[in-house]
Amino acid sequence: MAPRSIRNPWLFESAWEVANKVGGIYTVIKTKAPVTAAEYGQRYVMIGPLNPKSAPLEVEPVDAGLVSPHLRDSLDAMAQHGVHATFGRWLIDGAPYAILFDLNAGAVRGKLDEWRGDLFRNHGVPAPPSDSETNDAIMLGYLTAWFLGEFVARETQSAIIAHFHEWQAGVALPLIRHRQLDIATIFTTHATLLGRYLCAGSVDFYNNMRNFDVDAESGRRGIYHRYCIERGAAHSSQVFTTVSQITAFESEHLLKRKPDGVVPNGLNVVKFAAVHEFQNLHAIAKEKINNFVRGHFYGHLDFDLEKTLYFFTAGRFEFRNKGVDMYLEALGRLNDRLKASNSKVTIVAFVIMPASTQSFTVEALKGHAVTKQLRDTVADIQKKIGERVFEAATRGHTPDPMSLMTSEELVTLKRRIYALKRDPLPPVVTHNMTDDSNDPVLGSIRRLRLFNDRNDRVKVVYHPEFINSNNPLFGLDYEEFVRGCHLGVFPSYYEPWGYTPAECTVMGVPSITTNLSGFGCYMEEMVETPDDYGIYIVDRRMKSVDESVNHLVDKMAQFASKSRRQRINLRNRTERLAEILDWKRMGLEYVKARHLALKRQYPQSFQNRTNSAPVAAAIPAPIQRMGTTTPTGSSSVTPVPGTPLNPPRVPRPKSALGSPRLKHAHLMADEDVSDRVLHELDRLGIAAAHDDHHDSETEYVDDEHEPPMEVYPGTRATTATKIVEVVEAAPAPTAAAKKSPKKMTVGRGKRRGLAAGRR
Repeated sequence: MAPRSIRNPWLFESAWEVANKVGGIYTVIKTKAPVTAAEYGQRYVMIGPLNPKSAPLEVEPVDAGLVSPHLRDSLDAMAQHGVHATFGRWLIDGAPYAILFDLNAGAVRGKLDEWRGDLFRNHGVPAPPSDSETNDAIMLGYLTAWFLGEFVARETQSAIIAHFHEWQAGVALPLIRHRQLDIATIFTTHATLLGRYLCAGSVDFYNNMRNFDVDAESGRRGIYHRYCIERGAAHSSQVFTTVSQITAFESEHLLKRKPDGVVPNGLNVVKFAAVHEFQNLHAIAKEKINNFVRGHFYGHLDFDLEKTLYFFTAGRFEFRNKGVDMYLEALGRLNDRLKASNSKVTIVAFVIMPASTQSFTVEALKGHAVTKQLRDTVADIQKKIGERVFEAATRGHTPDPMSLMTSEELVTLKRRIYALKRDPLPPVVTHNMTDDSNDPVLGSIRRLRLFNDRNDRVKVVYHPEFINSNNPLFGLDYEEFVRGCHLGVFPSYYEPWGYTPAECTVMGVPSITTNLSGFGCYMEEMVETPDDYGIYIVDRRMKSVDESVNHLVDKMAQFASKSRRQRINLRNRTERLAEILDWKRMGLEYVKARHLALKRQYPQSFQNRTNSAPVAAAIPAPIQRMGTTTPTGSSSVTPVPGTPLNPPRVPRPKSALGSPRLKHAHLMADEDVSDRVLHELDRLGIAAAHDDHHDSETEYVDDEHEPPMEVYPGTRATTATKIVEVVEAAPAPTAAAKKSPKKMTVGRGKRRGLAAGRR
């Protein structure tokens, strides 16, 4: 049989979250879709389960025959056996095609026992019938493999790539390999199952990673069958990738396969881009948060909102993994430090994490009701006073200030003011909790005595549900809330990537992360001095727990010491980092992963290529020309040959003339990808290959001459002078750098081992 053409391959991408918002991978595939759809066009199809509630709102049905007769015939062949599927366009940016299989169809459910038995006999993976999530994953995997088998039999000309995300979609990978389907396969794990479970317990995960008995540990936690699926998917795929270096290290020891490379998560920066408006959007959103604070702290609003900073943490309710325990402990110590110094700065710290609740508290609703009454009353009096002033002025009289407000209006205003008085302290939680006594967040707040007392300089608001515009307390969506805050705090212990700090960055909001998160490690690699760009990285790897908490306190205090002008300048710098998180840049790693999968599945198509031979045939149609270039560097598990060991990084703002501004690390390793391949990728416009070139110097000026506010009396924050940053091309790699190999590490090479102190 003649080899398939790799010039215009088909790409099928399977995930449980396709048109099904249940986790963070939904954000990954949704935001990545525009660049992938632009690259593959109609040859890009996503596969997932049918969610009857959301599918009608997310997918517009389309006749599969209009895309490809092979697609239509494959789905029709399955329909003859009672398999129902919806084919259409997913209504997101890029509008990719999607196939959603109905897992509740009788014919599919009827085959579940047969598929479970086949999975055990041929692949040694047990599947207890009581685990509904595993059963759903098995049905999706077998339906996906069935469909791909039908499609491969009909489409015999073009190469086919199948990319699977996480274990729920990974069941199909052992089946494809066992059935010897002619498909190039990729498996991406965004977090290992066992790693997440181990970190949620009280184990020293990073120091003992090499020593875990993975079978025993997964069995002890009742996830052995899921672990087998995940490990089987990792070993059955031709290319295995993870989303960060820290997860690559974890996967090597827990899944027993060293990843072929790293494909970091990106964002659709255009969605968040506000150009010069993002500072105004911050002010507008902050005023909405001010309104919430006025209502929540009514009767005890004895602090100046102009000197109040809003910190927040948000995410799934994983108290230890997300670092909420460290966040609250640090807030307690910061409160003691600010009180001891008689600071005038107040910090309102939000905890936004969904938990089991019954309803809003009466006090929370009452506070917003009485402040609304006061606002309406003042607005009414203000209108009437304005009319009286106007009438008096038109008659040529100067209004008497004492007669502008009637006695009735004065009485009404006094009633509204008296209604604001209350003796109980403002609540620390906005909802009635289902299990108040066992909630770990409330337990920590009580232990630290963060009760929103008048003397506390740190106030805490625990909001146990995600924020949206229908929320009666806030009245703004999550994006607005993030824009209105001053600092995001995410001191995670286990975070394979970390979208929350990444979203803060593209919206120009400074954030705190750790060197145990994928995002933190990535920014450490990309930015020379992250603190200067509003990315504060707490060391949870080389420090004890107590030292890490103090490090976090120092970072928060450092931020709180800045003046308003300095915070504005810092937000400007933070927003400028958005480009390095854009999918137009990150998407290159997926391009290289697919290139490597094609090479391993169809080696004969690459055997006759010489160094001077064109590589365009191995690369799909270009996404679009970005107009920017970056150096071909690598910080990957196994570096791309011909790349420098020390690629240029984003320098500190006060940098010397001629220093490069941006660095792009090629994180996805391909053992045969040469500079020639990367150069061709750049020529096609698939990704940036050298950093931004400008015809003239670009000057960024930070005016930080305003004296900083005093956080601790007698001390002042450091001010910066005007700075100039020059954008230049990165230097070419030296011959020595091209020959030097680089082993995979989980952080900087100078560090040895991982964290010493854990809970």
